[in-house]
Amino acid sequence: MNMAIINLEAVTNQIKTVYDPEIPVDVYELGLIYDVQILDAGKVKVVMTLTAPACPAAEQIPREIKEKVSTVPGVTEVEIELTFDPPWDKDMMSEEAKLELGML
Repeated sequence: MNMAIINLEAVTNQIKTVYDPEIPVDVYELGLIYDVQILDAGKVKVVMTLTAPACPAAEQIPREIKEKVSTVPGVTEVEIELTFDPPWDKDMMSEEAKLELGML
């Protein structure tokens, strides 16, 4: 069986092209991505959260991540798992994101 190797960095780079529509920072740097798993047979699982359960982009962001990750060579299926445990807070943001938002 010839299975393509999925490049985790390529998956991460695609996730970094998705932005929260209300904040000029990508979802990865915001700390919304808790885990990215490369599973067998071309499947990628992304465990993520949102800034708030009632986030206006609650459907848009996961859908956009799924679309972008699907374009990575070797990826045949993308599963998005939304969780609010632990709840997101601003301490989860990268230094880059905090700088971008004037929080440093």
